[in-house]
Amino acid sequence: MREAVIEELRRKAAGLPLQSGVYLMKNADGKIIYVGKSRALKNRVSQYFQDSEKDAKTAAMVSCVRDFDYMLTSSEIEALNLENRLIKLHK
Repeated sequence: MREAVIEELRRKAAGLPLQSGVYLMKNADGKIIYVGKSRALKNRVSQYFQDSEKDAKTAAMVSCVRDFDYMLTSSEIEALNLENRLIKLHK
């Protein structure tokens, strides 16, 4: 079951653009459990679902992820500002 979820998340991440933006990781209930930003969304989000060593905190978060959304921005600075606002909103 979990491997099927990871495979679907990998496929979805592979379709992301190489553009700056913010990503919102969601659990099985659709609740946002993590907000992050990136210069290249495809590269950053894909890293979460690779079979590589992760620190305990990241591994725990990834084990709960069932879906993610993203928002594109025109610059990394804009992504940083949006990330900050979304973290405060979803805290």
